[in-house]
Amino acid sequence: MNFGFLGIQFGWGLQLANMSAIYTKLGADPEHIPILWLAGPVTGLLVQPIIGAMSDRTWCKLGRRRPYFLVGAILASIALFLMPDSSALWLAATLLWILDASINISMEPFRAFVADKLNAEQRTTGFIMQSFFIGIGATMANALPLIFRNFGVTGLAANGVPLTVQYSFKIGAAMFLLCVLWTVFLSNEYPPEDMEAFEKHRAQNPGALGLLKEVFQEIPQAVREMPKTMKQLAVVQIFTWLGLFCMWMFFGLTTAYHVFKAPGPSSEIFDKATEWAGWCFAVYSIVCFIVAFMLPKLAKRFSRKLIHGVALALGGLSLLSVYFIQDPNTLQFTMIGVGIAWASILAMPYAILSAAIPPERTGVYMGVFNFFIVIPEILASVTFQPLVKHVFHNNPLYVVMLGGASLIVAALLVSRVEDSGEVVESAGSAGH
Repeated sequence: MNFGFLGIQFGWGLQLANMSAIYTKLGADPEHIPILWLAGPVTGLLVQPIIGAMSDRTWCKLGRRRPYFLVGAILASIALFLMPDSSALWLAATLLWILDASINISMEPFRAFVADKLNAEQRTTGFIMQSFFIGIGATMANALPLIFRNFGVTGLAANGVPLTVQYSFKIGAAMFLLCVLWTVFLSNEYPPEDMEAFEKHRAQNPGALGLLKEVFQEIPQAVREMPKTMKQLAVVQIFTWLGLFCMWMFFGLTTAYHVFKAPGPSSEIFDKATEWAGWCFAVYSIVCFIVAFMLPKLAKRFSRKLIHGVALALGGLSLLSVYFIQDPNTLQFTMIGVGIAWASILAMPYAILSAAIPPERTGVYMGVFNFFIVIPEILASVTFQPLVKHVFHNNPLYVVMLGGASLIVAALLVSRVEDSGEVVESAGSAGH
């Protein structure tokens, strides 16, 4: 049931590792990079809670969540296929908006899908399995350009984008669709427990307009009634994802200018550095899917909070250490701590959250939880231009280090979170 996440992360991985370089190739300066990344957080803010609430109220031949997986995958695959052929900066930015909206349509219901199908004792493992497939998908996506170069692929497309990147996006489009189709057609869903009551409730607001009306009433109500644990996790998420966003936006450019000493975006050194940054991202993804199998046992022995806090701290220290690194081979080892943090970020907050929210509101609350991922990213996109230009003097290294500091703050805030689900799991284990 999590196999579709491999394809979704293939798409995300290509975007995260390559979009800053593509934008730079098309003429963007470092100070403009944050605003050009606005598509992801804004579409996440708008799309995920709406899709989550809609999927809570959907039931058809494909089930509840799977229709949304399918529609999002088709649209995202088209955008991925066209992205590296962009002839102008505005076109690349437009395709990124389409791509991110489509990925969010596919991705949000997957979180609820796991919570729907697994009981409280199984959910940590279920979300960890998502981390495993996310790690595999991102590894393949991030390593592909370097693999193509090692097989002798060289040269640039007409827009200046390396052919290694262009071919990777084409393959990513196919992978995204095929992996999601696997989950759509080879997994099933449980119908609502009381189908008669479900149909009666749906009849009160019939049709697409009725569904949207109910959804827009539900989201503000869900925000007002957020459980205490969710509010505590929200603060952790804000600092966590600010840190990740800083890394994704500027790690590639940091690799090019700080480590490889590239003279500019049109140089061959810049292209090689970008491919190496992609490989470094592949390293953290490899670590992610290796560590993913260890996390459930560690969380059961020590606590989900402790493991998550330690993982975030390791990620933060790893990003701060980039300041001291001048050698490309050494740079890849900084991604070990990031990979441990990433494995935990993809699983632990959702496992903790799923125990604190009512089952009938799983979709909408998973969508609302995404607010605390995208809000810091939107703030960074909108406000970082003067920071990068006037404070950091267009040096991407300092943005990456800011990301490291933000992850350490998130690690400290984990101690404030109350994890009621651990009591449930302990009781369940004792019962066995």
